[in-house]
Amino acid sequence: MSGSSRFVSILIPCKEIDAYTKQCIDYCRKLDYEDFQILLLPDDSEKVEGVRVIATGCVTPGRKRNIGVANAEGEFCAFIDSDAYPSKDWLRNAMKYFNDPMVAGVGGPGLTPEQDSFMQRAGGHVLSSFMVGSISSRYKAERVYESDDIHSCNFIARKTVLKKAGGWNERYWPGEDTLICLAIKRLGKKLVEASDVVVYHHRRPLFAPHLKQVLKFGEHRGFFVKRFTGNSFRLTYFMPSLLVFSLFAGVFASLLNSFFLNILLLAVALYLVLSLIAVAFEVKEAKMLLPVWLGIIVTHVVYGLSFLAGLMKRDLRR
Repeated sequence: MSGSSRFVSILIPCKEIDAYTKQCIDYCRKLDYEDFQILLLPDDSEKVEGVRVIATGCVTPGRKRNIGVANAEGEFCAFIDSDAYPSKDWLRNAMKYFNDPMVAGVGGPGLTPEQDSFMQRAGGHVLSSFMVGSISSRYKAERVYESDDIHSCNFIARKTVLKKAGGWNERYWPGEDTLICLAIKRLGKKLVEASDVVVYHHRRPLFAPHLKQVLKFGEHRGFFVKRFTGNSFRLTYFMPSLLVFSLFAGVFASLLNSFFLNILLLAVALYLVLSLIAVAFEVKEAKMLLPVWLGIIVTHVVYGLSFLAGLMKRDLRR
């Protein structure tokens, strides 16, 4: 394979080299692909056999990735989060899509590992449900399609295009993947999401850790809609906020006229039934039904409120 494959630099940003990071490195070493190097980007220096470690200091993930790109020897840079690990054919499958010279970046699903805890897997089911909108495709293997927003936990790109696009945004996190994809698309290049380019991404468990992550995602997406538009301006990103607004408007209207109370109760009942049906399609374990159902509901509320907060903010803190 080494005579015909293209050299890839695998970049793993992290704060410290914990158990998840070691698992990621171990799986990268076992890839069905020969021409690659592993660059680990922790805050502090530490030796790892067979891995090039570059201590970055306590900086944003975008800054870590830019440091990695500057030190990468490969023609391609493969980004993976430290709490994820690749399937054995990750790079081999990704490289075939670069046969099209217009393709600048390739991504794929971040699936929930089977060994994750019950509440981690519940969080994964919430994210992969169609009730969370178009981003659910990030969390399940379904198809190959042209994308405009590949998530950073599974993103392989041409190094020359990354540099031409200005590199990763070092100010904002999360959302730096949205901005690099926006810059690449503005260069007239293609981004591809492929169901066979798989990594396994450990989930945040329900409820508090999951909702903390959702809050950050919602806040940044709302702010990006106002500041950057582009690939952040989609109806599905507004839906949870519209849901929350409709709920509050319905409660207020019900206080003024009892007629609206019946409409509100009917709308809430329909929403609860639809979300329960979505859960029934998503999970196979009966004991998983209730936490995932509640998870979808509170995810909508937290995301909707944080999205509105992001819309109203003048800027976001680092």
